[in-house]
Amino acid sequence: MDFRDHYPAGLRALSSGIDVLLALGGLAILILAFSNATLRGLAGFDLAWSLEVTAFLLLWTTFLGCAGAIARGAHMRVTEISASLLSRRAVHHLEHVINLVIAAMILSLIWHGWSIAAHQWAQKTTVLYWPVGLLYASMPVGMALALIFHLFNTWLVLRGAQGEAGA
Repeated sequence: MDFRDHYPAGLRALSSGIDVLLALGGLAILILAFSNATLRGLAGFDLAWSLEVTAFLLLWTTFLGCAGAIARGAHMRVTEISASLLSRRAVHHLEHVINLVIAAMILSLIWHGWSIAAHQWAQKTTVLYWPVGLLYASMPVGMALALIFHLFNTWLVLRGAQGEAGA
């Protein structure tokens, strides 16, 4: 369910900002990959730094994309089975249980991602000498943003708000 119409202005701005970063990150990945492949094919060399930047962009857009998908309710849900086998009330309770499980999983990803990023921070990449922990920090940052959207969406469901279906 897409609850963005119910978001306060700050949360809507955060969702829109993530969407802009995702578009820019995707465009940068496309340009870097195409340019590097073209240089390798036509000139016989590649830009070593572009491989590192592309790897960073891929991970950051992946985890920011998870937060953006939660904000718009775009993660896949298969509701046909539970809707056909369970009563409406049971489905409602199941949705709350699922929301708790998702929150627990996101918290676990934040915790473990933070640990990995902290342990890798001193290590540097080979070309740009960026901290490797910055690469791994994409998981706790993206998951923290996802948790914000998930908790707000869960709160809206508990209050009985209706999101836009099929967004």
